[in-house]
Amino acid sequence: MEPAPPPTETKDLLAGGVYSSMTLAGVTNVWGTPGRADGWDLERVVVEGYERSVWTFKSVEAISKHASTLPVQIGRGGDEREFAETLDDHPLLRLLNKQANPLETGDVFKKRLSAQLLLSKKGVFIEKTKSRGGVLTRLDLLPPDRVEVIPDDENAAYVKHFQFTDYRGHIRELKPEKVIWIRDPHPVDPFCGVTPLEAAGLSIDLDVKARTYNISFIDNDGRPGGIVGIDLDGVDSNEVDRIQKRLAPGAHNAGQLTLVGTGPGGVTYVDTSARPREMAYETLATTSKNEILSAFGVYESIIGNASERTFNNADREEWNFWSHTELPHLNLIASAFDPDLPDDWVIRFDTSRVQALEFPRRQAREEARKEWEAGLITIDEYRQIANRKPFNTPQSRALWISPQKAPVPANDQDAAALGLAPESGAGADPNAALPPAGDQSAAAAVAEARELEAAPTAADDVTLARGEQPLELPAGTGGTAAEEVAAARAQTTEAAPGEAADDVARARATITQPEDGPAAEDVAAARAQLETKSLAAQGFEVTDADFDALSMAIQAALTALLARQEGVIFARLRAPKIRKYTRFWEPDSENDTRGGDANIDEDRVVSAARWAEETTNTLAPILQQAATATARKLGQAVAGTDTVPPAAVAAALVTAMYAGEAVTTLLGDLAEELRSLQTIPGSELKLKDLERAVTRFYEAAAPTLISRVAETCAVSTINGAADAAAESAGPGVVRTWITRQDDRVRPAHKALHGTTLPVGTPYEIDGAQLRYPGDPFAPIGLTVNCRCRLHYDTDPEE
Repeated sequence: MEPAPPPTETKDLLAGGVYSSMTLAGVTNVWGTPGRADGWDLERVVVEGYERSVWTFKSVEAISKHASTLPVQIGRGGDEREFAETLDDHPLLRLLNKQANPLETGDVFKKRLSAQLLLSKKGVFIEKTKSRGGVLTRLDLLPPDRVEVIPDDENAAYVKHFQFTDYRGHIRELKPEKVIWIRDPHPVDPFCGVTPLEAAGLSIDLDVKARTYNISFIDNDGRPGGIVGIDLDGVDSNEVDRIQKRLAPGAHNAGQLTLVGTGPGGVTYVDTSARPREMAYETLATTSKNEILSAFGVYESIIGNASERTFNNADREEWNFWSHTELPHLNLIASAFDPDLPDDWVIRFDTSRVQALEFPRRQAREEARKEWEAGLITIDEYRQIANRKPFNTPQSRALWISPQKAPVPANDQDAAALGLAPESGAGADPNAALPPAGDQSAAAAVAEARELEAAPTAADDVTLARGEQPLELPAGTGGTAAEEVAAARAQTTEAAPGEAADDVARARATITQPEDGPAAEDVAAARAQLETKSLAAQGFEVTDADFDALSMAIQAALTALLARQEGVIFARLRAPKIRKYTRFWEPDSENDTRGGDANIDEDRVVSAARWAEETTNTLAPILQQAATATARKLGQAVAGTDTVPPAAVAAALVTAMYAGEAVTTLLGDLAEELRSLQTIPGSELKLKDLERAVTRFYEAAAPTLISRVAETCAVSTINGAADAAAESAGPGVVRTWITRQDDRVRPAHKALHGTTLPVGTPYEIDGAQLRYPGDPFAPIGLTVNCRCRLHYDTDPEE
């Protein structure tokens, strides 16, 4: 017969019986570690440590309420903010976000789970129930103090099974695969968890006892605010008894003035209103509070008291709470459900809408924005820091150096796109010797020169204008072309300025209007084919490059926006919430009753209002930057100032809103397309048919919309900013309407070409008034696809 095992020795780590007791001997598991969690009295912890300590209660509430209100997501790929791909239909999503079991919703289940994890050294035990087909149907939290972990005595696995004692006293054995065991891991004991109550146990005990002591003191002590001693000789005994009763204990007697006898002829006064005990209690309460909150990792501002804190300090405390306390707690809970997911899929709480987590990202974006404004980084580099896709255009890859925002291209190709590439022939020495050439090259050159003689119209006009005799070729020797060129080269002397140089200088210094004639017609035809226009010698005029650069940036932003928009619409079409109770629902079992015969809500799918706002917010910074640069350049050219009037920025905002309305119209057409498809009688429409319709719609409509909106926004923003800056420069500024003089110019605008008006005076077109080309408040028939500009100058008479 084996001897009886020695009695279990139970000790307390801290004096006073606080919440840190553990068994030190007599109970060990097969791994040789003591059962540290066995002596944890969870019922006492809840009653004394959680329900009676306000700081413990608020700390547990602050941590667990976020776990209850945040939905869970299942996905893979992406980053810590957003999954690249999400799983919208899984049993865990229904249980944790909707109904965990018949008694508890998903939010209640998650809140209790989080609170148990903070209070129990054993951890949390979740029983999983599956259908016959192996589908998870419910989750139940088991009381930790009624669950016993049975270690594997063969060392094949840590846990052999779990023993659960139900409320009727029956013991059930649960296999490890039916139980999810979550615990904040102990550093040396795999069967035990840790809880903040261990570290804060003494502080909680002191806080509770200090409060209890003060309540007892108030109930049992009637200490008055002061005592007056007088001579009671000759006073009736009944009256003396009545006075003595004034010293009876109780809160209702505290603070009153009391009379006592002092003997014959004596009068004294004792002040009892202030004692060091009160001050000691206040210090003790404050210390206990700080220690409890520190153990849980909760700041006082998180539980509702943000006094004596600046906004930055409060934001920093909230971010610290989420980063160092809440997120690790949520990740510990979510990771326990990963084994029930397919490979590569993970579950986590959706924290994308938690503003506190944006604190470091806001700071990073603000610093990056300042670096971009200083010309230290590019737009694409800023967008990468802001977790947005780069435009990858020459304008966005270039550094824009302050104060004039001059672009510094990243490579030669971008330099050409920005109009900064050196012109062909620039830098060549006009006095350098001609390169040697062979007979064939010379012959070809002479043949080409002689062929040009067949069209003497322009040369004759120039000759008549100069009043000189027509030029004659020198008499040659009649040899070959090579001999003629060689003879011409032998007679060539070093070039010096002469009449031709004087003519060129006078032509450059004087701008004259060409007279009608063959040469003038040729020049006009050539000008009509030009796509860009250089700055005038005086005043200010935006160039085609200004329009084109802004248009390219808008096209890049809209292309990315519409691509993401199309992807979101696809995801909404496939979302179970959208398809539920419609004819596009695919049942997952015979008992699935979530199907129906209704159509999908197309307005909910496209969500036009959301995308209109997002379009405006996306384009507004781009348009504001272009408007500011244009206003500054005009102010420097016309008034010599760098002032940017608010009206210039307002023009950009109005244009951004126009772009949002254009996207709203596009999505309205898409919604109508989806509605028409679903109303075709007798059609066997599938979800893939709707998806193909969306793809076809974007392929057909997106390029046209992007081109039209980009051109309209560029013209409206730049012309509006220039006109606002000119109007703020003073009354002495005039402006002249300039068109591109090609076939695309509408007749109404052709009639305005060259019309000069003072700043602030609108142009009259077909009964409408336009402040400037592309005015967003003018009829759309006069502004859409407009490419006109205004030339600004000072009025000589002013």
